[in-house]
Amino acid sequence: MLTDLSPLSGTPNRKFPSGFTLIELLVVIAIIAILAALVLRTAGFVQTKGATSRAQAEIAAISTALESYKVDYGDYPTNSTPAVNTTLINSLINSNATYNPLGKVYLSLPKNSIAGTLILDPFGTAYNYQYPGNTNRSGSNFFDLWSFGGNSGNSNKWVKNW
Repeated sequence: MLTDLSPLSGTPNRKFPSGFTLIELLVVIAIIAILAALVLRTAGFVQTKGATSRAQAEIAAISTALESYKVDYGDYPTNSTPAVNTTLINSLINSNATYNPLGKVYLSLPKNSIAGTLILDPFGTAYNYQYPGNTNRSGSNFFDLWSFGGNSGNSNKWVKNW
C-alpha cells in the first residue's frame, strides 16, 4: 500500500470522502425552518396591519357618507340591529331605495366589498352600524360604526369610529 507521508509528522495523509454528514444537514434544515417561520410571521403581521388600515379608511369614508346623508335628510339612517346593515347599504349606495328618495349615491365601494345586504370589511366580515349608538359621548345624535378587525372576542382590536 502506497501512502503519502506528511513531511512534518511522518503520519500518512488519509483521504476522507467529500460530502455532508447527517448532523450538518439537520442543522442547516433547522436554521432554514427558523428563518422561514420568522418571515411568515412578519408577513402575517403586515397583512393584518394593512387590513386594519384599510378598515380605518373605509370607516372614515362611510362616516363621511353618513354625514352627507344627515345633511340631506336631517338624521342618520336608523338601524337598531348592529349585525345587519341593510338600511345602511340602501341609504348610502342604492340610488333607487326607499331610504334614499333623493336618489343620491353617497358612497361608492368596490364590488367585492358588498355581499348581499352587508358591507364587508377587509377581514371578510360585515361592518356593524347602529343608530342611535350605544357609545357614551357628549352631545346627541351619534352613530356607532365598527369592524371586529378579524377578532370578535377582543374589543381592543376592533376598528371603530369612537
